[in-house]
Amino acid sequence: MITQLMPMAFLMNMTVMELFIHGGPIMWPILLTSFIAVTVIVERIVFIVRENSNREEEAVEMILDKAEKGDIDGAIAVGKKSTDYVARVLTYALEHRSTSFANALVRASNRELARFQQGLPTLDTVIPIVQLLGLLGTVTGMMRVFGALGEGDIAANAGQITGGVGEALIAVAMGLAVAITSMLPFNYLNTRAEQAKHELADASTALEMILHKHETAAR
Repeated sequence: MITQLMPMAFLMNMTVMELFIHGGPIMWPILLTSFIAVTVIVERIVFIVRENSNREEEAVEMILDKAEKGDIDGAIAVGKKSTDYVARVLTYALEHRSTSFANALVRASNRELARFQQGLPTLDTVIPIVQLLGLLGTVTGMMRVFGALGEGDIAANAGQITGGVGEALIAVAMGLAVAITSMLPFNYLNTRAEQAKHELADASTALEMILHKHETAAR
């Protein structure tokens, strides 16, 4: 939230703390939601970077190649040495091929996809909530303005009026700023989860076709 406050504070010729105070009580829940969003985003970005560095597409190709040649034990051995999440799914399915290959594929794929989707529901909740908090701050700020106007002496209450307007504007601006800056990584993380889903589906289908071909040939 500090990164969103700094340019706004500069434009309004205030310190970050002054801007936060002028935003009114609603700035505290906005601060809390922005902290949650930043925590999730940082953790997810670290996770994606780690998973990308652990990708071993050649290991996946080697598993499929060995399965194509009928060397299932060799394919499992390659998969167990790999850190690639696609290779883990294929290995798990091959290890459980005698019981239920299809169910093993689904279970392993869902387990890996759950890792990629972790934290996304939290961001999906935080983004609209922080916008609504900004809107709530606008309402409370304008209530202060109307309260001051209702006292009759506008000149004497000019400070309360401008303070209420400032509270309304700062709150809605901060709500939008947090939502916008959270939306960009949220969309990227969603896209990366979908990419992982397609990668798993492609490799799983390829392995299923290979095993089906061997079963057909053995009949």
